[in-house]
Amino acid sequence: MIRVGIGYDSHRFAEGRPLILGGITVPHTHGLTGHSDADAIAHALTDAILGAAGAGDIGRLFADTDPRWKGADSIVLLRAAHGVVLAKGWRFVQGDITVLCEQPKLGRYFPQMADRLAQALDVSSEVIGLKAKTNEGMGWIGRGEGVATIAVATVERAP
Repeated sequence: MIRVGIGYDSHRFAEGRPLILGGITVPHTHGLTGHSDADAIAHALTDAILGAAGAGDIGRLFADTDPRWKGADSIVLLRAAHGVVLAKGWRFVQGDITVLCEQPKLGRYFPQMADRLAQALDVSSEVIGLKAKTNEGMGWIGRGEGVATIAVATVERAP
């Protein structure tokens, strides 16, 4: 049996924080604001795998009202969510992720991001697809106010 889940996350840019996406620090003038490290890529993929397994969402597992997750590494959260998915009898197969932002340009960082995400999920980086799109100057993304990410994940029943 195969299931598909969809995840979404968005965060505003903020001064004085590093920009962490896909588990790596990307050079940029601003980072993203959030309770954890605000890694919108890891958060969207986390929601996608949890949704595919019928295991809730990132907010239920790692509430932003819980001080334990203040400043948390989102790759650690992804790994923990994957543990929940495995415990429910599912196995991650592949993920496809689209990042929406005007700046910075992300393409050259995708191999490193795929490696970090894959390590958290115990898979080959070849099964992690990453793409970036601008919003053509439209809306809050187009004005450079933040980043949004959409992720799709496929899981299958573990043998």
